[in-house]
Formats: sequence, structure tokens, C-alpha cells
Amino acid sequence: MFCSTLSQSKASTFSQCKLKYNYRYVDRLEEQANNADAMHFGSYIHKIFEEGVEATTYKELEDLAIQLEHNYAFNESFKPKIQVCLKNFLRLNASLTEIGQTEMVYEVSAADDITLNGIIDRVVAGSDGGYLVIDYKTGKREKSKLELFEDDQLKGYCYAIHKMLKVPVEDITVAHYYPVSDNLVSLKYSRAQIGAYLKTKIDEVWRIRKCTKKDMIPSRNTFCNWCGYKYVCPIFNDPHLVSKRLVEAKKVPRRKKNS
Repeated sequence: MFCSTLSQSKASTFSQCKLKYNYRYVDRLEEQANNADAMHFGSYIHKIFEEGVEATTYKELEDLAIQLEHNYAFNESFKPKIQVCLKNFLRLNASLTEIGQTEMVYEVSAADDITLNGIIDRVVAGSDGGYLVIDYKTGKREKSKLELFEDDQLKGYCYAIHKMLKVPVEDITVAHYYPVSDNLVSLKYSRAQIGAYLKTKIDEVWRIRKCTKKDMIPSRNTFCNWCGYKYVCPIFNDPHLVSKRLVEAKKVPRRKKNS
């Protein structure tokens, strides 16, 4: 199975279910939306924070939120959270040394023929020469600092900043920011942790490369509840129905998404 570039989403998908990986990254089939309200709300808040990063007043953010809202569909239960997120975002901005860069796209080398890619929500340079890397999270569950020590996505961001901006790992702070609660959970990784992360990612790429089409079988687990390919999964559907749906699905052009 060909693989030269790995994102955290790609790695997680392969770990969860090889058939899902095949549908998403090889066959490139369209996914059916599950938990669409939460995803749309999260995308909506991310877009406000991206475009409103230079806003200094609540009115500026509110106007932007009204302007963008028609592009996203979520139920009324999410509406009260909008004002909370906007006010907390202004407080976060007031505490930072600069606006920084938003939606930083990266692709960095991990080995001779392997790269790691992704998109970082925000990168802020500190007055001491270090960097703060922020990942916005709008979900209900907040991760603890202990959990973030094992977070491969944040480790990937740390490695990317280290490579692109030529800054020591120990000078990079990574964080989850939860705008609903105004909670910033931050930490630093050691060089040993990032080195171990890099080895793990290279090993993951080789595990993908060693797979053949017949290895891409479904795995039943808790992630099935949110899987957008449940409609073409042989675990949940008659094989003849799956075959019919696959024929139809392959006729539909997949909308471009981040890897």
C-alpha cells in the first residue's frame, strides 16, 4: 500500500480500521456525516477564530459570527455557546504577546522518503524566542495535561515547528485551548519524546506500506459509532448491499478535504 506522507488523521484512521483507511485514502469515497451538529459548530468557531484573530472588540467578532453562520448547520442547543466562545477568545488574545500565524500548513521530512503533514490552528512567537502552538477544541471532553503528554497530534505540531522555524524542542509550548470553558492546557515535550514520536510515525508508514488490498479489513470497535463509512461496511450490512453501494459511491466525486 503506497504511503509517503502521513498526517495524524491518516495514522489514527489506519489504527482504528484498515477498511476505513482504504475507503478514505485509497478509494477516496465520500463519507456520510455523523454527529454533524458538533462538527459544524466546531468548524464554525474555528473559522471565526481564524478570520477574527485581529479583532479587539466583541462587536467585531459578533459581526463576523453573523456573517459566517449561514455556511454552517447546527441545532439551537449550540447557539448559547457562541457568545461564550467569542468572549473567551478575546480574553485569550489579550493574554498573548502577538497575533501570530493562523492555519499554518506544514509538510516536514521524517525520513528520506517520508514526510509528516498537517495544519496548526495558531502559532504565536513569545518575547523569549520560544513559540506557543495552539490547537482549538470545542468538544465537550477536555484532556488533562497528563493525557496531552501522549498526544501524537501535538507532538507532530511540536516537531513541525522545530523543523520549520529552527527552534529547539524545549522552547516550544503546545496547548489545547477550550473556548467554551476558557481553559488553556499547555505543556512542553522533551527531545527524547519527540524522537520517540518520530520513530513511531516512521514505523506506522512502513506498516501501511506492507499492507495489501486483502489486508484492508474492517475492525469492530467504539469508533464504529461515528464512522462515515458504516453504510458500506460488511460488518453492518449485507455483502450484496455493500457491493451495490460501493458501485454508486465510486461514481460520486469526493469533496476535497484535509488529509
